[in-house]
Amino acid sequence: MSEKIAVVLFNLGGPDSPNAIRPFLMNFFMDKNIIRLPVPFRCLLASLIANRRSKREAGESYGELGGASPLLANTQAQAKALEKELKSNQSAVFKTFVCMRYWHPMSAQVVREVRDWGADRIMILPLYPQFSTTTTWSSLGVWDKAMFEAGYKRPTSMVCCYPRNKGFIKASADNIKVQLSAAKKAGHKDVRVLFSAHGLPESVIRDGDPYQWQCEETARETVKALGYKNLDWAICYQSRVGRQKWIGPSLDEELKRAAQDKKPVIIFPHAFTQEHVETLVELDVEYRHVADKLGIPGYYRAQTVGTHPAFIKGLATLVKDHLKKTGIKGEGAKCLCPKQFDQCCMRYSKTIKKAA
Repeated sequence: MSEKIAVVLFNLGGPDSPNAIRPFLMNFFMDKNIIRLPVPFRCLLASLIANRRSKREAGESYGELGGASPLLANTQAQAKALEKELKSNQSAVFKTFVCMRYWHPMSAQVVREVRDWGADRIMILPLYPQFSTTTTWSSLGVWDKAMFEAGYKRPTSMVCCYPRNKGFIKASADNIKVQLSAAKKAGHKDVRVLFSAHGLPESVIRDGDPYQWQCEETARETVKALGYKNLDWAICYQSRVGRQKWIGPSLDEELKRAAQDKKPVIIFPHAFTQEHVETLVELDVEYRHVADKLGIPGYYRAQTVGTHPAFIKGLATLVKDHLKKTGIKGEGAKCLCPKQFDQCCMRYSKTIKKAA
């Protein structure tokens, strides 16, 4: 009988109704990996931020999307496409499960679904190509807790990161080429490509988180795949929250520089793998307005990789390559990060185990 493999896709989650916006934000800001304060202070700050932002986002950000995030539906589409791709492998039976961090379906529910399906083995695949303690590590901690509380044990492996995955890079390059072609048709030949990732506080990176380095690796590999000689490109960061100093340059700063240089821009969100509020509203609406006010001659936005066939094939390859492995591994079953990043997932997990 064929082995049953549960492929669990980690993602952020998003509110599914206007009433879910505040509890979603509370879940997000109560995460100790997001706000790194003791519980009483974290709870107070999370409540203040959630109260303030829920009113604004209900009317603006999620209001633009009909009051709900499309993230779950878009992630489910990826899960369906991946399951179909994996079924071409006759050596095992695969079923994909979507597991969100801050809104439903969350870990406790998904653990029950995996157990009820009767999985022989669990393969965890984050839909974050670049590892961060604020995303993949946070999700893994909650997943492990849910497994323990359910008294459920199965051989488990996880691909912690894949910032240079060939399928991911090809899909990224293909989507940028679509906008390069559109810009050329509109008479914009000398275009600057801005790779925009979600930002993080500098303190997180100083602590050894490899996210920024991995985002830069993705951008560099995508530029190589584009194959354009002397392509004008830059890396920047969006979605800042709070008063801490964040990694940069910010997308705002890069748009100002493009305006000064009279450069049309193509924005590509290379750390997001599906469309959601930060692409459909922040990039398509809010930053387009900023670009118009700055007088940027052209503003284009390349789509996220979504269900691009190359990306889905890349994910399937990751699953197949890690089938017989256990524990946490980067793509190719190795550690991808330079030694200075001691919060690389593989190193971090070993440190946590030693301290336990």
